[in-house]
Amino acid sequence: MTRDDARALDRTDPLARFRDRFALPEGVIYLDGNSLGPLPRAVAPALADTVQRQWGERLIRSWNEGWIDAPQRLGAQIAPLIGAAPDEVIVGDTTSTHLFKALVAALRHDPARRTIVSEAGNFPTDLHIAEGAVACVPGARLKVVAREDLAAALDEDTAVLLLTHVHYKTAERFDLAAWTARAHAAGALMLWDFSHSVGAVPIDVTAANVDLAVGCTYKYLNGGPGAPAFLYVAKRLHDALANPVSGWMGHAEPFAFQDAYRPAAGMKRWLVGTPSILAMASLEAALALWTEVDQTAVAAKSAALFVILARAGAAAGLPCDTPADADQRGSHISFRAPHAYELTQALIARGVIGDFRAPDILRLGLTPLYLSHEDVWQAGEHLRDIIAIEAWRDPAFAVRNAVT
Repeated sequence: MTRDDARALDRTDPLARFRDRFALPEGVIYLDGNSLGPLPRAVAPALADTVQRQWGERLIRSWNEGWIDAPQRLGAQIAPLIGAAPDEVIVGDTTSTHLFKALVAALRHDPARRTIVSEAGNFPTDLHIAEGAVACVPGARLKVVAREDLAAALDEDTAVLLLTHVHYKTAERFDLAAWTARAHAAGALMLWDFSHSVGAVPIDVTAANVDLAVGCTYKYLNGGPGAPAFLYVAKRLHDALANPVSGWMGHAEPFAFQDAYRPAAGMKRWLVGTPSILAMASLEAALALWTEVDQTAVAAKSAALFVILARAGAAAGLPCDTPADADQRGSHISFRAPHAYELTQALIARGVIGDFRAPDILRLGLTPLYLSHEDVWQAGEHLRDIIAIEAWRDPAFAVRNAVT
């Protein structure tokens, strides 16, 4: 592909109009939106209003003017992005907290089942949280197996199968419906982590009959660093599962100030403490543009951007660790190299920002709302040149940062 070819694709890109909705720095090609999405222009004025008017002028009155309902309201905005009903999603807490709550609830759901099954090499935090969850339920255990052994690991003792829909390193994507059906066939609940797929690939939890799901909002949804996460619980399980962290916001009558805990109905029971209103305001402003986005167009453009970078990587002699089939991957591409960290730093020095995942992965995010085909073509040219002239050998690029 030539630069002119890339520009021709940009002229007919139905998503090109969204690029101006983001505050992107000059001279930067941002290929790390799968780790931290860039700043939507709508966020700064929304935060200013939250701070100056809602907090500064309205003070505590703002709780009754929109703040108290924010977890449900934002959940309803995320619901269409995963194929859920508006009252099946709640926003607040972190992905890790939601995951812990869902895992413990799943372990307590059927006393005859005591095992969480998950994949070796899953995002480490998910496995760490699972270790903590089993420690809270007497007799529970965590079974971690290779991807090829997952189906065989499901048995009559499996309480819940925990999988990340799109793998954080390779971008390999599980078949949502097929694996949910496997878990159900074994009598287990299915819990998905959508952190690397929501806003990047089409998701339909209703069609796939998913039980539980969690996901972050600071990647493809651009909610901001540390933005609140979401939890999905299928409506058929609303009365069957209990939040193990019984905080006051999940109480049926939080302002009755009763000593005994009574869970609220529906998704509200999954709330715990007071939500961070500034973080919620940032996320709500970011979510607004998704009402205009055609997710089919997002998937199509992601596939086109992948082809551009995959060809550049192949020309540079880099093995690609990401599936070639668009239906089997998410929206980032990973190349394997013994000097991947140095390559990442050399690209960043040229204004092409991606990230490194130990021990040997150069990971580049393909975020269709603000990346142009020309951006990705240019990034590929930089990658080829850095390898051709061995620019990555500069000793400065070997200095390890705390965040990679």
